[in-house]
Amino acid sequence: MLEVNDVDKKVRGHSRSGSENRDFREATKRDALNQLNHELEKLIETAAPENSDKLTKELQNGFSNLFARFLEEEGPSVKWDNIEKLPLEAVKDYNTLETPTTDVIHKMLAKLIVVKLNGGLGTSMGCNGPKSVISVRNNLTFLDLTVQQIEHLNKTYKTNVPLILMNSFNTDEDTEKVLRKYKNLNVEIHSFNQSCYPRINKETLLPIARSSYYEDDLEAWYPPGHGDFYQSFKNCGLLKKFLDQGREYCFISNIDNLGATVDFNIMNLVLNPSNRSQHEFVMEVTDKTQADVKGGTLIQYENKLRLLEIAQVPKEHVDDFKSVKTFKFFNTNNIWAKLDAIDRVLVDNKLNMEIIINNKSLDNGINVIQLETAVGAAMKCFEGGVGINVPRSRFLPVKKTSDLLLVMSNLYNLKNGSLVMSPQRMFPTTPLVKLGENHFSKVREFLGRFANIPDIIELDHLTVSGDVTFGGRVSLKGTVIIIANHGDRIDIPTGATLENKIVSGNMRILDH
Repeated sequence: MLEVNDVDKKVRGHSRSGSENRDFREATKRDALNQLNHELEKLIETAAPENSDKLTKELQNGFSNLFARFLEEEGPSVKWDNIEKLPLEAVKDYNTLETPTTDVIHKMLAKLIVVKLNGGLGTSMGCNGPKSVISVRNNLTFLDLTVQQIEHLNKTYKTNVPLILMNSFNTDEDTEKVLRKYKNLNVEIHSFNQSCYPRINKETLLPIARSSYYEDDLEAWYPPGHGDFYQSFKNCGLLKKFLDQGREYCFISNIDNLGATVDFNIMNLVLNPSNRSQHEFVMEVTDKTQADVKGGTLIQYENKLRLLEIAQVPKEHVDDFKSVKTFKFFNTNNIWAKLDAIDRVLVDNKLNMEIIINNKSLDNGINVIQLETAVGAAMKCFEGGVGINVPRSRFLPVKKTSDLLLVMSNLYNLKNGSLVMSPQRMFPTTPLVKLGENHFSKVREFLGRFANIPDIIELDHLTVSGDVTFGGRVSLKGTVIIIANHGDRIDIPTGATLENKIVSGNMRILDH
């Protein structure tokens, strides 16, 4: 568990004997759970008859169980001293994987489904609606590129790999409107909604919602993280549908990761295991750099491979967690999971993912908590879990406009919906780009500051801060730092080439 819950904080203030204290704590927890369940019943009563069954599943089965675990778990979910060294076979080198033949690829694709996590909004980049409909390249959105990838796969191998989108209540309506434009393409698209859970008042530990109609009070509800995929996928009937079709594995990734394409070598590992050891769960990891120190990593714990997130780390060990030497890999959130194993884990009630406590303060001053889970945290619940150290090219997320600069640039070529690094780039690493929050954080502002995206084929590092604009045909090479002080403005002229330069507020250009 990632934080001591408020019930225990209150309980620990009393001076009692050990057994009395335990009894008191248990009674308090039972009372909190009973009160919550009573409030959940009241919310279910407000639902329209056609939504009642779905809401009962989500709240009484899903959320109530999550809340009960939240009450039960005390202290950090990982004891730091119990973390074991990763066994040699825990993480496979991608370069050691076998490449299958075309006829084998065709057979394997008939057993695969592709899942994209599509629950996020584009608000952090100043966009309305789902993040997946932001234009990222040639006026194509994340969703356009994803559909192009699957369509190309299906045409090339004369197969029918379905695309499944897990939406949230925030993205569902807008996504469904967009999906209509793909109806004549050779892609079978399904979508389903992840759960919708009530935010809990931090003081009372009760839902702040008064009605199940979330549209009337969006602040009272939240999507509980992508760890909700497994149960929601089963609840909506798609898991059974694809199992009945003979599908065996799903490939899951974030829709904003443009590097997460279907990889035949990894698919071959899971569908044609050479040593008869079945990997029910595969997590793609890549080498950690200083830019990734907060990303989740793989650890060996209690004889199982599992995901460790920074929120689970005791404060005194955060620096250890961030160390590139101690923890060499981080999680890309590209996951391959066996469908019948997902079903088994759910039926046996063995899905036990660490709870992430997300504290929020609402505009009305109420402090609330969201209980969330991460899709990769399920790894320890499956048999034969393994990591694969993949090239960095399989991790191209667009979280900020600095990422958008990279994917829009000549660093990549667009091929059948996939971004491929330009052969003109002499080394495989991507440049480190830092753009100032005040002038570049929103997509509209960002685009307005570039006549067109500069040539960055030979760029290593770019830092831009302050009121800076770029003319057309600008070329950036090596390390370039451009800083406009408060009240100043820097206009990089059309056709300029900056190589290993610092440009300061008075436009002096100095060798770096």
